Amino acid sequence: MPEGHSVHRIARQFERNFVGKQMRASSPQGRFAEGAAMLDGREAVSVKAVGKQMFLEAEGDLWLRVHLGLYGAWDFAGEILIDPTIASANGRMGQTNQRGTDLDAPIVDAPILDAAGENSLASIGAPRRARVHVRMSEQTKGLADEGSEWPPPIVGQVRLRLMTDITAADLRGPTACELQTPDEMLASVAKLGPDPLVGDPIENEERFVQAVRKKKAPIALLLMDQSVVSGIGNVYRAEMLYRARLNPHTPGRDVPEEIVRQLWHDWVRLLAIGVETGQMMTMDDLSPTDYRAAMASRDDRHWVYHRAGLPCRVCGTEIALEELGARKLYWCPRCQA
Repeated sequence: MPEGHSVHRIARQFERNFVGKQMRASSPQGRFAEGAAMLDGREAVSVKAVGKQMFLEAEGDLWLRVHLGLYGAWDFAGEILIDPTIASANGRMGQTNQRGTDLDAPIVDAPILDAAGENSLASIGAPRRARVHVRMSEQTKGLADEGSEWPPPIVGQVRLRLMTDITAADLRGPTACELQTPDEMLASVAKLGPDPLVGDPIENEERFVQAVRKKKAPIALLLMDQSVVSGIGNVYRAEMLYRARLNPHTPGRDVPEEIVRQLWHDWVRLLAIGVETGQMMTMDDLSPTDYRAAMASRDDRHWVYHRAGLPCRVCGTEIALEELGARKLYWCPRCQA
């Protein structure tokens, strides 16, 4: 399931390519035909991400709420205005967030590709308009697609297609895709826990601390509870608990307040890195060489996630895997005892 950083990146693409423009809307699949008809011809007014949900405002007090869920994805095609602040294609992107990284190291022009051929450093990044095709889901993928057909052909089950004169966005497989009134949108947001990138930073921290400290549920479940905190999924959950050296089974009300605040500050930092890089990079103090290796391979980005049975990077203890709340939980029984 897409975690918070992915949805914020998607919202930023809509901000640059749709807000202020008239939209054409259709539902090739047919399941959102009525909603698409209501959106068709309206101007996109604003967009925001809160945790794992995106809200796109259209003129006439109409809001589109999208929750990608486990299988959803947005595909952008056409003339895409790519954000120069999120990424650059020269290998430098994201290094400013890595403590210990040598920012004076030579810039390497060769793209960093993972085993799937993904180059998140360039997928949503170069400061230019490009004729491209970009998929944005849990793992953002960018594909050069010069001279592609316009409008793009319909591929697969497209729930909703939004288009301007030069840009298209196709939505596939979402858990939720619905139109809301302003009051309904506010009610949806009110059900969500604080998001570091939305609202007042101090109020957000206090909301998180109070929510955790009054509950007896294990902290590992609370971090995944979107009413407690927005945007954290299975990867960030495991990594944050390890970084705090916190036993995942500790009841929220038993976690010392200073540790709860430490978790919040860590989420603030990791979310910012994720939005910039497009990857859930959770390891610090990497050399430029190790950083490039981590960006190229998911196996080198994390402390415990997806490392069941492998030795802990710190103490050597075998990383444990269990099921908690119907999701896989990775943790070190010694470092997090």
